[in-house]
Amino acid sequence: MLKIGDIRNDGGGVMKAVLVGIAVVAMAGGSLKELSRSQPERDVLSGRVIYSTICIRCHGVEGKGDGPMTFSPPAADLTSPAVQGKLDAGLFKSVHDGKPNTAMGAWREALTDDEIWDALAYVRTLAPEQTGGMGSGLR
Repeated sequence: MLKIGDIRNDGGGVMKAVLVGIAVVAMAGGSLKELSRSQPERDVLSGRVIYSTICIRCHGVEGKGDGPMTFSPPAADLTSPAVQGKLDAGLFKSVHDGKPNTAMGAWREALTDDEIWDALAYVRTLAPEQTGGMGSGLR
């Protein structure tokens, strides 16, 4: 069992680990409160509908950033390792708050948090098959 005296006398190792953990959570856009509750199952089919209604305009049918609307810089390729490798919380923050200096606006007023999470669950299905995704979404 860890005691308060142990934290003070360990050379700061435990405290450093706690502070690093808090920093990682903060950088991912989360909070300590979110760590303690389990996330509900996300609705990929609902996410597909949301994606097909909203996201497809910029990100395209297969999520490659080749939708009918074009921008500079271009819309993100949602199938890329750079996007698929991000933590869910980071992707959520990008959709919820938008991305500075890009055409990616904040969707927090148009979509509920649950709708954003569902859309992100669908985006995860766009990952190439060799990385654990389904390729080009649900078939």
